[in-house]
Amino acid sequence: MDLLIVEDDQALGKALHRGLCEAGHKCRWVQSGLRGLEEAGSQKFDVVVLDLLLPDLPGIDLLRRLRQTGVRTPVLMLTALGSVDDRVTGLKAGADDYLVKPFAFPELLARLEVIGRRSLDRPASSLAVGPLSLDLATRRVKRDESEIALTPTEFSLLEFLMRYAGQVVTRKMLCEHLWEADWEGVTNVVEVHINRLRGKVDKGFDEPLIQTIRGRGYLLKAT
Repeated sequence: MDLLIVEDDQALGKALHRGLCEAGHKCRWVQSGLRGLEEAGSQKFDVVVLDLLLPDLPGIDLLRRLRQTGVRTPVLMLTALGSVDDRVTGLKAGADDYLVKPFAFPELLARLEVIGRRSLDRPASSLAVGPLSLDLATRRVKRDESEIALTPTEFSLLEFLMRYAGQVVTRKMLCEHLWEADWEGVTNVVEVHINRLRGKVDKGFDEPLIQTIRGRGYLLKAT
């Protein structure tokens, strides 16, 4: 798994980073709550291991900000605050699990594996790429604070592009996703839908999110 560790304690942070890397995981360790918020907001991690007692931004506030902005990356809280009230507060704020210090490293590994499996089995209810957000439950799409009205086909097209954000999506992939049909050669139907979607998502904004990669397909990316 690709893990983010947000822990300001030098000794513990270094031990966690070393132990998790040795266990076969890819790890990024930051020692600041604000830096952790920035890194976790990128949504490129499978699980965030989050300390509660951080000097610049408390872990509970970091977690609340993530959830308020639609980030659904699983979070395992590590803390010395082990009362029932503390655990309840953390879980209500959006934590997926809670481990009290001191803890046994094998237990941490086991909990991370469970959280990782659980997140793979449960599709995300919302997606976010830069200023663009998509809610699968309400089928609402927003860029910054502006709501965007999409047709069902446009919504499905945007969802697919967002799931592959940062990667080139070919016309064949889009055709098969939208119509569950084999690719049968040249057609402009995908281009027509892309152009309509681009007109709604990018029109009026300085930064275009949907890019055409000549000869390959399309790319949705926030710079």
